[in-house]
Amino acid sequence: MLRNKLLAFLVFVIIVATVFFVGGVSVRNSLIDLQTQCESQWAQIESQLQRRDDLIPKLVEVTREYATHEEDVFDSVNESREKLMQTEAPQEAAEAEAKLSGSIGRLFAIAEAYPELKANENYLRLQDELEGAENRIAASRGRYNELVAQFNAAIKKFPGSLFAQKLGLQPIEFFKRDAPDKAADPDSDAKDLAEEATSDEEPNAQDQM
Repeated sequence: MLRNKLLAFLVFVIIVATVFFVGGVSVRNSLIDLQTQCESQWAQIESQLQRRDDLIPKLVEVTREYATHEEDVFDSVNESREKLMQTEAPQEAAEAEAKLSGSIGRLFAIAEAYPELKANENYLRLQDELEGAENRIAASRGRYNELVAQFNAAIKKFPGSLFAQKLGLQPIEFFKRDAPDKAADPDSDAKDLAEEATSDEEPNAQDQM
C-alpha cells in the first residue's frame, strides 16, 4: 500500500517536473522568437531607410535645376539625411527621421513656387517613389513597435521575467517618430517660397524697364 502511494507520488512529481520543463522551454523559445522578429523587422526598416536615402540626392538635384537660390533647404535636407544615416539606436534614428521628413516637406514645398519644376516628369517620378518609400517605412514602423511592445511586456511579466535575466534579455527601444516642427509645415513653406520667388522676380522686371 505504502509502496503504491510512493510510486504514485513519484509519478506525480515527474509529471509536474515535465510540465514545468516543457513550459519553461516554450516560454524561453517564445522570448527568443520575439526578439528575433524585432531584430528582423528593424533590419527591414534600415533597408527601407537606405532605399529612401538613395532617392533624396536625386530629388535635390532635380529641384536645384529650377530653384538655384534655395540652398538653405538643400543644405537642411543633406544635413538631416547624413545624421539619420549615422544613427544606430531606434529612438535616435526616429528623432533624426522626423527632422529629415520635415526637411523633405520643405523640399516638396519648393515645387509650389516653381510650376515648371512641379510639372517635370523626373521630379514627379521621384516624388512618387519617395512618398511610396515613406508609406512603407510607416507600415514597418507600426509593425516593429507592435513587436517591441509584445517583447517588452513578455520579459516583464511572469514567467518571462524568470528567463529574461538568465538569457540577458533587455527591453528594446521603440521607433516612435515625433511630429515634424511647425516651422517645417509644407503649406507654410510653400507660401513663403512663393512670396520669395515673386520678390525675386520684381527687381528683375524693374531692371529690364
